Amino acid sequence: MPDPLQYNNNLDKLSYEEKILFEETKKSIADFVEHSSVVSDVNYATRNAHAKTYAVLKGELIINQKIRPDLLHFFDKEKYNIIVRLSNAHLKIRKNKKDIPAYGFAIKIKDDADRTIANFPLVNFPLFPINSVSKFLKLFTAINHFFIKKWGNLYSLFSNIYKILPDILTLSFLKKGIELLLKKDNFMMSFDYHSVGAYRLGEHMIKIKLSPKNPQKKFGEHLTMKKAIESFCFEKNYDADVLIQFCYDLKDQPINILNREWKNSPFIKIGEVHIKKNSLIDAKACDNELLSFNPFESAEIFQPVGKIQKLRDEAYKVSLQTRKKINKLLKYK
Repeated sequence: MPDPLQYNNNLDKLSYEEKILFEETKKSIADFVEHSSVVSDVNYATRNAHAKTYAVLKGELIINQKIRPDLLHFFDKEKYNIIVRLSNAHLKIRKNKKDIPAYGFAIKIKDDADRTIANFPLVNFPLFPINSVSKFLKLFTAINHFFIKKWGNLYSLFSNIYKILPDILTLSFLKKGIELLLKKDNFMMSFDYHSVGAYRLGEHMIKIKLSPKNPQKKFGEHLTMKKAIESFCFEKNYDADVLIQFCYDLKDQPINILNREWKNSPFIKIGEVHIKKNSLIDAKACDNELLSFNPFESAEIFQPVGKIQKLRDEAYKVSLQTRKKINKLLKYK
């Protein structure tokens, strides 16, 4: 293989128009969070995405003993403590209804002093449907307004959905969409999980994949997903390989074209996630509900890369600040 490409901050830069649109989106995020307790009919302010928490877990990231020597200096310990949040991607907490099969597996890696080294929010769908930052911001703003205003914002919502159809109606995206539909009833912890975009690994750029070692696709199929996860975590250990791909060529491994999978870049195992049974933490505790998995709250060598990724920093901060303000006033427990 050739040497991996080096990180270049030009890959992250937003245009003036994109920055202006982002300001409007951030306001819509704060507005949504302020109304989220009504939207989801709960007694606290929720996240602006992945609102529903299935479980919060303690575990370990165990570094591969056969890891390539040139990667060893990124991981100077044999294992690290991690916190995991399992979630559903919907903006609204849907009660007594079957959840859409769009799941999140967010990992927070800690050092011995309990400081965050890296946050990696992973999802069970390897592609992102929108490459244009402007289209994404306009759509996300319209979605936020729709949940607050309902029918008063229907035209804007549908017009922005129409504009992203060319990104969705691609062969690779449709293929992955069909694969997900065929797995829609599978147990959440049996899925592979992927980084939405790229991340730095030192001066290079990678994508991340989490692949369970013994996926139990039909576990708890007669239970709600939350109950199935709780049952699984009480009864069984969870083990998954942590794999990365390097970016060698922007043609084959594009950073800002997110609706296409990387090719010609082999997966490299860097370690395993291990979660022992009975490792559930109280997800409703205020400190756990306010957990942030902002990938920019990571060491510089693990920072996100790309224009869509760049949006996540301030979006996460706006959502968290608004939730903190409201939930602390409500004394959420």
